[in-house]
Amino acid sequence: MHAEGRSGSNIRRTAARIAAAFALLALSTPPAVARDPQAADATFTNPILQSGPDPWVIAHDGIYYYTHTLGNRIALWRTADITNLADAEHRVVWTPPASGPNAHSIWAPELHRIDGKWYLYYSATAAGFKDDAHRAIFVLENDMANPLEGEWVDRGRVNTARAGIDGTVFERDGTWYFAYSPYIGKVSGLAIARMANPWTLTGPERVIARPDKPWEDRGGRKILEGPQFLESATGRLFMSYSAGACWSDDYALGLLAAKRGGDLLDPATWTKHPQPVLRSGNGVFATGHNGFFTSPDRREQWIVYHANPRAGMGCTARRAPHMQRIEWTAAGEPRIGPPAPMTQRLRKPSGTRP
Repeated sequence: MHAEGRSGSNIRRTAARIAAAFALLALSTPPAVARDPQAADATFTNPILQSGPDPWVIAHDGIYYYTHTLGNRIALWRTADITNLADAEHRVVWTPPASGPNAHSIWAPELHRIDGKWYLYYSATAAGFKDDAHRAIFVLENDMANPLEGEWVDRGRVNTARAGIDGTVFERDGTWYFAYSPYIGKVSGLAIARMANPWTLTGPERVIARPDKPWEDRGGRKILEGPQFLESATGRLFMSYSAGACWSDDYALGLLAAKRGGDLLDPATWTKHPQPVLRSGNGVFATGHNGFFTSPDRREQWIVYHANPRAGMGCTARRAPHMQRIEWTAAGEPRIGPPAPMTQRLRKPSGTRP
């Protein structure tokens, strides 16, 4: 009994010393990263707004400008931190006329900087119509340094060969190109033409892609829409597009790759990726209608796209903007998907000011 009592006493003294050591360690250990306000400020979660169909982002002189479909007007957001749109300066910069060819269904606005001026490209439907035959792309011009200021001048309809939607522009080797989604019979495809100026096309307009994959036929309609140009650091050119109907949970992004040195108006220059590069997953549905932009320090390329947080939500204003960084494979191909889970904290674009 005497020997057993000494052993128990030693065990109690050892346990006391261990407890004291852990208490001292707890006092000297810094709090978890989640409590670090600087670490929290360096990350974000999707979506970056609770509503924002057809989102568009452009970075210029360290400032982000953002817009999305509102249906009956165009608004712009201005911020140094694209992940903090909820607190960004924003205002309505244009409302459509009560009648005429661009009176209704103001969709998919895009802001571009061309030769020192700002241009807003948007889709619209003529007053009194809801059919595809009366949809077209129009342009607004602003010569102010800040596009939220000044007057937007209506430059009218882009002279596309067909009715269509979702116009975008891109400069390549000193030539500006215009791409959009024309209606071709009962389907829509992707077409491209050269530009004489920001509101006028010149020369031939060529259809470079049509819906010919099973995943491009979703929601009861074969659709290619929302073309966007993407250039790699090595100069390779790609074009993303949205496939299928926006009301389908299977709405997805496809990708075309241009052959180096090829004529961009030649369909043979473009090769279609066999599978979507971004599709529903990780609790994110109906991923589509994207834009590309660079980080403030121009070291990273990012994608913004809209998505639904649940299945079966359709093509409504509940679609919200998501963004994530684009990675590049060793072969020089963009790795865009899968969508980041909405619970995942992502690092903000490099060079974002606090």
